[in-house]
Amino acid sequence: MSLYGMMRTSVSGMTALAGRLSAVADNIANAGTYGYKRADIEFGTQVLNGAGTNYNSGSVTSTVTHEVSGQGALTGTNSATDLAISGAGFFIVQDDAGNFFLTRAGSFTVNDQGLLENSSGQVLLGYDLSSTGAGSVANGFAGLVPIDVGISQLQAEPTTQGAMTVNLPSGDTAANAAFLPSLNVADAEYSGKTSMVVYDDLGNERLIDIYFAKTADETWEATAFDASEAGSPDAFPYGSGPLGTVTLEFDATTGYLTSTSNTSLNFTVPGGMAVSIDLADASQYGREYSVLSAEADGTAPASIESVEVGKDGTVVGIYQNGFVRELYQLAIGKVPSADNLLTLSGNNYAVTIESGDVLVGVAGTDGYGTIIAGALEESNVDLATELTIMIEAQRSYTANSKVFQTGSDLMDVLINLKR
Repeated sequence: MSLYGMMRTSVSGMTALAGRLSAVADNIANAGTYGYKRADIEFGTQVLNGAGTNYNSGSVTSTVTHEVSGQGALTGTNSATDLAISGAGFFIVQDDAGNFFLTRAGSFTVNDQGLLENSSGQVLLGYDLSSTGAGSVANGFAGLVPIDVGISQLQAEPTTQGAMTVNLPSGDTAANAAFLPSLNVADAEYSGKTSMVVYDDLGNERLIDIYFAKTADETWEATAFDASEAGSPDAFPYGSGPLGTVTLEFDATTGYLTSTSNTSLNFTVPGGMAVSIDLADASQYGREYSVLSAEADGTAPASIESVEVGKDGTVVGIYQNGFVRELYQLAIGKVPSADNLLTLSGNNYAVTIESGDVLVGVAGTDGYGTIIAGALEESNVDLATELTIMIEAQRSYTANSKVFQTGSDLMDVLINLKR
């Protein structure tokens, strides 16, 4: 046995144990850091010569590991943009330089540009549902965009459908065929008129006049006009023709539309979308013209008041006017070996050869975990375990120092033999 080898072995032991104590220090310091994954040092033997009559001491090798795959406890918060992943998977974030990272730290806030970002200034990424839908690129980050929930962003929703429940008086006589509203002539004859508010593409209110005129027994026509084109003092003739017209056929026995009748009035809103007004519940009874209900979708411009995130990562905007719209789908990344990811500052991770390539999907599908909104993932550090490891490492370090001291003393004895 070489005294020098003995001292060298003890030095390698102290070096490795110093690394373990450093890992313990990091773990304890970050025990309260959301999304932090504990570090550890794994030891391995390095044998110089295992045979022969003289034993040659080797050394100890150390490898840094991180328990990235270990799930931390989830704790609730009061912020809807605090997000946690239950199960595997990582949030995908991007820095100002365009670099992509994986992270489990889900404390996001809205910055001055309306983007969700973490404390490191990296923005959360997902798919824009208004343009790309929920589909994802499985083997890359193509198509990902920052999640924009800017409170100042205005959103208008054009009208695309509506419904009207109306009773048409069965006792009315048929209008003169030459003076039907659909012909847009002066002195048009009709039994009832109702106006509805709809919205164009920019959220402007558009008033639509709808006329009902009897054309024959159990047969009526419904015609829509742009109210802004109405004449004065009488509405007819309008400045432009009807937006749309439909023939309704009623059953003389039940008073409701026949099975073969048209049931909707279709037209295009000026400056807006194609609209279908459902008239399926229209009736023809012996009472005056009356509208029991009338409604249409669409909204005037409004800004986002709050956001909600579903378990599948769908980001929903709730607007000031009560309108609810799906905005984004959070992108979730996963790798075959999460513990082999490269650990970076800010609780970020980068892909390595050992971890395998990243796969991108959505929460709620196989292997991607689920999103818990209003919660954060705590570190997976157990303080009792870390303190135990610290005591063991301290004792082992002291023991290795004793070996070194013994070797040093013996080396002095050996040198003094010459004297």
